[in-house]
Amino acid sequence: MSSVYLPTTMTSRRTSLRTSALLIIAMKVLCCQTLTCHPQEYQTENKCCSMCSPGSRVKTDCTESRSTSCESCSNGTYMDKATGLKQCFSCTNCDAGSGLKVKRSCTTTSDTVCEPLEGFFCIDLIKDQCAAAQKHKDCDPGQYIKEKGTSSSDTVCSDCSDGTFSDGTLTSCHQHTQCESMNLRLITAGTTSTDSVCGVKMSNVGVIVGVFIGVVVILVIPVVVAAILYYFKRKNKCPGRLHL
Repeated sequence: MSSVYLPTTMTSRRTSLRTSALLIIAMKVLCCQTLTCHPQEYQTENKCCSMCSPGSRVKTDCTESRSTSCESCSNGTYMDKATGLKQCFSCTNCDAGSGLKVKRSCTTTSDTVCEPLEGFFCIDLIKDQCAAAQKHKDCDPGQYIKEKGTSSSDTVCSDCSDGTFSDGTLTSCHQHTQCESMNLRLITAGTTSTDSVCGVKMSNVGVIVGVFIGVVVILVIPVVVAAILYYFKRKNKCPGRLHL
């Protein structure tokens, strides 16, 4: 009787062993898939390890017998948050060729902060970090600086109106000089980039020349008279010389 039921019993045992093995595998897979680490931990393989603090990186992961081993970031690198990474980030280089200078130097816990050079404005802003800057434009002759450039905006130029001028460096256009109002004659009319050129009127030139001649005459006549008197005075003192 027992020999009749033996194959059935062995088959049942094999089926039970297979089912148990499958359940164990399924439990392991499910365990790994549902592993949830705390906010200050990071997952490595099937375990959670404590993160390293800002300014450091993971040197070796934790094990069942020891905690995470951390190492400070080296010069030129930083880590600004708790991390499970094994490499710190490289510090940003504020390149003068990109119109940048250092506003705040890099530390082990924060990246370099760059800002535009004097006379430049930022054209590539990434998370409050200027990545590239451009030189403020120059206004052309005939234009004035309506708005000066800042670290975040370019210069704004505007054209001068008729009767005014600017060489491009002024913050407002200037009125052309009115020659007639100064009793002068207009030599060259003003443009939007140059002022009027004035000269002395011809009538004024005649007056100036006349005054000059008058002054010269007044100064010269006494000298000439004095010279003549001196000549005759010496001549009277030496009468014998008249016969020579």
